[in-house]
Amino acid sequence: MRNTNKALIAQAQACMPGSSNGMRILTARMATASLRPSTSIAKPNSIRLIHTTQSANATPSTSSAATNESPVVDPTTPTPSPRWTPASRRVGLIAKKVGMTTYFAPDGRRLAATVLQVSSNQISAQIGFSAPATTPNGQPISPTKLAARMAYTALQVAATDSYSNRGISKAERGHLQRAGITSDKKILHEFKVTKDAIVPLGTKLSAVHFVPGQKVDAQSKTRGKGFQGVMKRHGFRGLRASHGTSLAHRSHGSTGQNQDPGRVFPGKKMAGRKGGRLSTMQNLEVLRIDTVNDLVIVQGNLPGPEGGHVFLSDAKKALVARASNAFRSGKLPDHQGMATGEEAATAYLPQGVVDLPFPAGTDQMAKGLPQVIEVGPKESS
Repeated sequence: MRNTNKALIAQAQACMPGSSNGMRILTARMATASLRPSTSIAKPNSIRLIHTTQSANATPSTSSAATNESPVVDPTTPTPSPRWTPASRRVGLIAKKVGMTTYFAPDGRRLAATVLQVSSNQISAQIGFSAPATTPNGQPISPTKLAARMAYTALQVAATDSYSNRGISKAERGHLQRAGITSDKKILHEFKVTKDAIVPLGTKLSAVHFVPGQKVDAQSKTRGKGFQGVMKRHGFRGLRASHGTSLAHRSHGSTGQNQDPGRVFPGKKMAGRKGGRLSTMQNLEVLRIDTVNDLVIVQGNLPGPEGGHVFLSDAKKALVARASNAFRSGKLPDHQGMATGEEAATAYLPQGVVDLPFPAGTDQMAKGLPQVIEVGPKESS
């Protein structure tokens, strides 16, 4: 595993614009394909700079053959809308943390980046049910409470091919085969989506699902630190070094009150196991996409060890919530003022969102794109 990670990182660094080998590779590629449009078409660092050779609104194949290459189509599945709405929410990807590297941006910035590999993602289940209109006793639910219990729609993604018969049950194997997935998978994860972003079963997702310049949220499990004290686990200062303190310098001190209430309240910060829990890093910028090796390079560091799984999704605050909040409040994004009610639904979306692959970026889209797609230079203030 470590040798494979080093090879992927070395290949990613070899194509960096800052290296001589990278300049030679990029110069040869730019002679055959344009990686970035001109500034008159879209602003630099905009997520419009991606799909220049193929429409991002292309839909996945709808072949009815239940194979690994062609998705399975359920006749009851509604046809996904090819247009974005302020409430749209796409499926995410399951990636594997390869390691960290240094990324040199086209404008010369030196950034710390994490290399993620999208390991054979496929749609394994479509989950959707409506909120019940009555209570278990048969009483109708008020409209206020019914609106709070919104309909739930999600897509289950299976990732990381398993080349051993161990670690997967017959029930799991049959579940994957019904979705048209012939190879065993090591991990399943569920992403909440809207009804207009439903993807057919068996669809193979690719790294082109995300585009350089956009913001993503990354969720992964932190490194386990074992049983730790309060100073390391919670950042306590500890007790005094002298003046009566003996054998308790790193202790937390008193944990309770007097006879009333005479107990320790639940949730009190004490020593215990540290790490090994899910942690979310929000608003990470995608710096580069490798369509051949299915690599996604994001800015910054991510929790967890090398080889750990990372769940990537569109940034909840920067993309999803920003559009829905603008639509509910009637304010156009980018300080364009109040809406008049005559604008189209896409007017409430942040710049460049409509050019993202919708409802998902598949392996078929990746075949018509250059191998290297990276973010453009920052705008000068």
